[in-house]
Amino acid sequence: MSMTEVVHVIVKGRVQGVGYRYFVEKVALRLGIAGWVRNLPGGEVEVLARLPEGSKGKFLAALQQGPAMARVGAVEFRAAGGENDCPQSGFRVRF
Repeated sequence: MSMTEVVHVIVKGRVQGVGYRYFVEKVALRLGIAGWVRNLPGGEVEVLARLPEGSKGKFLAALQQGPAMARVGAVEFRAAGGENDCPQSGFRVRF
């Protein structure tokens, strides 16, 4: 069994109304990452992701880049605690 790491990410900048959540979903599905993404009331985007081994660098680089219309100011990520609601499979946009 390969090791996975669950990370909690907050993305700041112009990341709402620019297709950022759907961009994250597409990247996550391509990399085999489970989890979810949603907008926060303060204008940030929140991500909870279960990263398979070897996907962390690619995923974080993609989050930093974002889709064409986004302007990412900061990507803050940390390990999620043991009691997280990250799914084992599938990735979806939450509303």
